[in-house]
Amino acid sequence: MDFGFTEEQTMLQSLARDFAQREIAPTVEEDERNHVYNAAIVKQMAELGFFGCIAPEKYGGNEMGHLAATLMTMEVGKESPSYGVTFNLQMNAIQSVLLAFGTEEQCERYIPPLIKAEDYGCFALTEADTGSDIASMRSTAKEVDDGYILNGNKMWISGVPNATVGLIYAMTDREKKHRGMSAFMVEMNSPGIEQRAIAEKLGLHSSPTGEISFEGVKIPRNALVGKIGDGFKIAMFMLDRTRLSCAARAAGVAEKCFDLSRQYANERTQFGQPIIQFQMIQDQLARMWCEHEAAKLLVLRAAWMMDNLEKVGGRATLHISAAKYYGAEAAVMAANEATKLYASYGYSAEYPIERYYRDAKSYQIVEGTSNIQKIIIARNFIEKKE
Repeated sequence: MDFGFTEEQTMLQSLARDFAQREIAPTVEEDERNHVYNAAIVKQMAELGFFGCIAPEKYGGNEMGHLAATLMTMEVGKESPSYGVTFNLQMNAIQSVLLAFGTEEQCERYIPPLIKAEDYGCFALTEADTGSDIASMRSTAKEVDDGYILNGNKMWISGVPNATVGLIYAMTDREKKHRGMSAFMVEMNSPGIEQRAIAEKLGLHSSPTGEISFEGVKIPRNALVGKIGDGFKIAMFMLDRTRLSCAARAAGVAEKCFDLSRQYANERTQFGQPIIQFQMIQDQLARMWCEHEAAKLLVLRAAWMMDNLEKVGGRATLHISAAKYYGAEAAVMAANEATKLYASYGYSAEYPIERYYRDAKSYQIVEGTSNIQKIIIARNFIEKKE
């Protein structure tokens, strides 16, 4: 597919593909079985500049943009959806927010270590009783003379319990509902913070996920990102960026499931011929190809729009939600069809298909469920009455 990539973007895509196949793929199955998060792999990604695409050079970035980052995320996601999550933790969430809303001091303190993977990031919106309705969160940040006191609990937070810095959302004025939410940069080793891993989940076993407790955590006044009450606006801005990365990983999984299925269908023989000769198998492969190609095009269009916001009117939310929704559905569909095509081997841990089947389901949930994405998309078509 020729999307008019620059020479530099094509180079980064090839770099990410080669790295994922050489450094991640050989151990991915064993690491997933043993729930191993290999920090050395993240360090290598950082050394290759994977997390510097959206940051200016003065912070250690390479300013290659969202499209370059998306191409790399797809390639890593093909081999390991788990390590694909790292792009959000180190780049798309915290860096984008600080570059748009943070102070120069905050950018200088946090962005370079995230790019270098000297710090490990997380962002925390979700709570046990707060998912899509983030304005219902119960975590609070009470203002005191020299800062804030943070109390509450966060759940299903990627990067936990390994995070060293976090973008934490809490209510500073509950009576104002979503207008009473604020965002803070928090040192995750501060007294009163406890990170705990979630022991078991369906997939993404090499991507740590956990819960955080904040009990009387004192944070300084300069931890506030933006202004008091800006938290909801910041969260919506951030989710555009993290959903784009999620959509890229989903498109990568859909393509990988197709590639593996095509290879298997050409090699597997039944009734004296490769199973790809059977029309039902051809039907599966044709639909899988169309779905992953459509998903990729939506993702790449959204990424291009993110790099050209001034040209497209300042926001790309509709196209990002469309890419996230369709990418998630394409990934689940491809993994499901691949499992059927592989038959008993698709159900076996001997082949990677069952891992992709488990991992793909996450894309319909994280960064806003598929239902939420459809609501966002549909809102764009509702005519406002005077």
